[in-house]
Amino acid sequence: MKRLLPLALLSTALSFSAVAQESGPQVPTYNDPLLELDIDERDNRYQFERSSLRALNVHDPLEGVNRRIYRFNAQFDRYVYLPVVRTYVWATPSPVRTGVSNVFDNLRDIPNLGNSLLQGKFQRSGETTARLLFNSIFGLAGIFDVAEKMGLPQQDEDFGQTLGVWGVPAGPYLVIPFLGPSSLRDGTGRVADWVIEDYVNYMDNRDFMNDYQATWGIWAIDLRYGIPFRYGALDSPFEYDQVRYLHTKLREFEISH
Repeated sequence: MKRLLPLALLSTALSFSAVAQESGPQVPTYNDPLLELDIDERDNRYQFERSSLRALNVHDPLEGVNRRIYRFNAQFDRYVYLPVVRTYVWATPSPVRTGVSNVFDNLRDIPNLGNSLLQGKFQRSGETTARLLFNSIFGLAGIFDVAEKMGLPQQDEDFGQTLGVWGVPAGPYLVIPFLGPSSLRDGTGRVADWVIEDYVNYMDNRDFMNDYQATWGIWAIDLRYGIPFRYGALDSPFEYDQVRYLHTKLREFEISH
């Protein structure tokens, strides 16, 4: 099983020539959510009319820095990330993209399993273990998500959620460069999940990706390809506030379920 990942990626690549290309999804017109904001240079703060946004308040002591990172992420997404993703969609048939996503999703079930165990969700742990076995063996290292068809959908669990279940507060809201909305707790959890994947090295995936650096690029493209969010899609000068609030509430829901 250890060498299934290279075979999976090779099989996915070979199927490129066997499937007709199709046009990519439409991407909403980009609208910079910060163009309508005024900056008070004296104290370097963005001035808002917040009377209708009090319900969206989130603990954000680093708001000034976070807003600048948010804007950087929006510009990077517009000029770099999305053009690369659109090229990927144009050049790669849908079954190939699905196979690539399935392979990386299969690997993500490693931290999902570990965090399910740490949270005491033993039924979910058993289901994730079954997913790993079925998809790794019968799904050819995850190219095909056979477990989904068997009634075993992927259930995301990360170390940020684990810390939340253990009672660790979220801490201040953070916007991480390239990655987007998070918090001090969840940002720490990302690092822990990365360490888990690296330590387990399931099917020698880390060794393979380090030997073939291009696979990290495929991983990054697939990561953005699977996220439907588009900056400016809310068409609101208060997009930062709305995204911050919705992300925070989503994390609270994920921790409680």
